[in-house]
Amino acid sequence: MVKIRSSEITPEHLYYSRRDFLKGAGILTSGSILLAACGGRTTPVIPTSEDETQPQTNITVDELGDPLTSYIDVTNFNNFYEFTVDKTGVADLAGNFRSSPWQVEVGGLVHNPKVYDIDDLRGFMHEERIYRMRCVEGWSMVIPWNGFRLASLLADVEPMADAKYIRFETLYDPDQMPGQNSAWYTWPYIEGLRIEEAMNNLTLMATGLYGKDLLAQNGAPIRLVVPWKYGFKSIKSIVKIDLVAEQPTSLWMAAAPNEYGFYANVNPEVPHPRWSQATERRIGESGRRETLLFNGYTEEVSSLYPNQSPSIFF
Repeated sequence: MVKIRSSEITPEHLYYSRRDFLKGAGILTSGSILLAACGGRTTPVIPTSEDETQPQTNITVDELGDPLTSYIDVTNFNNFYEFTVDKTGVADLAGNFRSSPWQVEVGGLVHNPKVYDIDDLRGFMHEERIYRMRCVEGWSMVIPWNGFRLASLLADVEPMADAKYIRFETLYDPDQMPGQNSAWYTWPYIEGLRIEEAMNNLTLMATGLYGKDLLAQNGAPIRLVVPWKYGFKSIKSIVKIDLVAEQPTSLWMAAAPNEYGFYANVNPEVPHPRWSQATERRIGESGRRETLLFNGYTEEVSSLYPNQSPSIFF
């Protein structure tokens, strides 16, 4: 089998040809992640909704030949602390989440600050990307995302020369997101990237998966996907993006600075302070598999980190 880079995968079917963009769904949510090691049940809830049957996609494996994780698992086994710390309870609590109307404010150190609504985001070229997602807890999935390159959005707002980082912010709405009533974390969820990371061709603003609109439990209506980093970097239900000169402090950096750093790059040789990262459990499979450096995307992203210490991986 010829290996095709994930950054070069373009679908035969574009998202728009399947259905209206997001159907008014809500935008990015934070890629929340459990602080406990690999905790929680790993048996997904059996869906009762017709909407949760397996959608069709023209691609069935990633570029390494690994099969896609089932739609049922992807939409029923979720880390989203804004709703609950129970992975199999997020879908129920997020069922009435209101994601329309929705706006994303993009500003800070840019020449052309904008507020985008759903119709505005339709103007960016959408494509399908098959990405592996590796959770810092030690489980993983293979997901067919629909979305557009973050680089396209940044080009539209024209970053200033002193913009070095991107700061992302999730919706803060405790009435809809009961987990935000917890005093354990500093809300709203915040994450960040270096501008070079944000401009990488792999970095995606996802609006759907499996050819369908994102569901609330997966970060509707728009979320970040950074496949070479641990999943908590891929912030969900985004409402604000700022370009800044100083490195942002993320929610997890503030909550546990001795365990979670800014970079969060997948490296099997750098353990979490409380558990090994050498192996992972692919949801839907039995047993464990070896974790790949940069989650298998070394060729595409290693140049972003020349001569840097392995400590940057956490």
